[in-house]
This record gives sequence, C-alpha cells and structure tokens, in this order.
Amino acid sequence: MEYALSRSARHVLTQLSRERTLYAFDFDGTLSPIVPNPDDAVMSRRTRALLTCLAAARPCVVVSGRGRADLMQRVNGVCLAQAIGNHGAETGDASRAPRRRIAQWKAALEPALGNLPGVWVEDKELSLAVHYRQAASSSEARCRIFAAARDLPHVRVFGGKRVVNLVLDSAPHKGQALAAERDRLGCDWVLYVGDDKTDEDAFALCGNIVPVRIGLSQRSHARYYLRTQSEIDRLLAVLVRKTKTVENTLVGQRLSPADQPSGRL
Repeated sequence: MEYALSRSARHVLTQLSRERTLYAFDFDGTLSPIVPNPDDAVMSRRTRALLTCLAAARPCVVVSGRGRADLMQRVNGVCLAQAIGNHGAETGDASRAPRRRIAQWKAALEPALGNLPGVWVEDKELSLAVHYRQAASSSEARCRIFAAARDLPHVRVFGGKRVVNLVLDSAPHKGQALAAERDRLGCDWVLYVGDDKTDEDAFALCGNIVPVRIGLSQRSHARYYLRTQSEIDRLLAVLVRKTKTVENTLVGQRLSPADQPSGRL
C-alpha cells in the first residue's frame, strides 16, 4: 500500500481532479472518528466544511453501515449526490418485506445473546449490528455472535470494528451500490475512502478506482492508505485545492485536445 498523501499519490489525486470522478466516503471511522456510542458520532467542523466545498464542485456520495435516515441527519447541509445506508442496501424507502426478515433475526438473536454482558443489538431496519465493544472478552463475544447468526435464513454476516453485521444475502453491498452511483452520475473514476472490513467490497470495485483505507493493512484490497482518521481533513483539503486549481485554469479558457481528460491515470 502507498501513503495517500505521498508525492506520487498526490500526482494521482491531481489526475483525478481532471477527470469525471466520483468521490465517495464511508462515515464512521472515516468522516467521523469511531466513538464508544454510535449515537455520538459526528463530523468535525473542518471535515464538514471541506466535504461541503468538495461536494459543491464534484459529485460526492457517502456509503455507510448506518440506516439512511440516521446518516442523512449527520450529513445534513452537505450537498451530496447520494447518501447510501445499510452497507449499500438503502438508497430510499425500505420495503416492508426485508424489515420483517430483520425483525425475525433480532427476535432469534436476543435470547441467544441476552446473557452476554456488553453485547447489544442495533436494529437499522435493513440490517442488524451486534456491538461488543463493551464486552469483557471481545474474542468470546465475537465467536458467540457469529455462532448465533450462522444459521439464520438468507443472511450475510461480516465483521467490523467491535461489531458483527447482518444483512440480507440478496441486498447490494457497498461495491455494488458504488458502481450503481458511478454509472448513474456518468463518472469515469471513483475515489473511495473507508476504514475496515465493511469497505472491502468497495475497495475491490472493478474499473477505474482509487481505493484509500484508513490504517495500513496488507490484507486489504485498498492500494492507498491514511495513517489515522484524523488525516481525512488533509486528504479533503488536497482534493478541494486541486479541484479549485483545475477550475481556475479552465475559467475563460478553451481546452485544447491535449488538455482533454484522457480517461487514464
């Protein structure tokens, strides 16, 4: 993996600013720091300001594990092209049938996990998140959760940071949701920033993508990384600056054929 703010990587970011690029971000652990209570997660003022500037100039989307209504409250005021919830499954109103299935899972899980201190189930209508951040033994809690979820019908189970996620096996994942937005918005390139296993489907998206992971990992599909979540502001600032530079260059000018976007990085 290459550091996303290195000199050579900044050249790639410059090229992205000249292309029709979709800028996409996870929320928790990416735009917002990870916090013990998910309800307390917020973007910093600077992150919000920088994302607002970028979204005003280029198509931006946020793809989160949160329910979409919850996510919309946290990105309120940012002119996003789309806010996608439930790990890629939710771009609008959820139908009742998937909600019933999720409720059945929750009813089956709660008795099996009720005696595990520090473990609780978050119902996001189109998915469940079983949190174990406060459990005395993280490894034991994680094993118990996976064992309880394994036999549920029509379920896809995957881990995150001190959480186990359950979504319908037929629901689109983050990579599929991102591809749909790229095509809908007519973009040639995608930059996606995420922070954990829930983002791997997006990192592995086929086509022209620059995947950036928060935290170095040799097991990730991401090719670039930021050292910590706090560096998201530095990355956003670079993207905003390069976008403004390109726009200023084009003002009052007519592009020559050599200056036209190439479609290649």
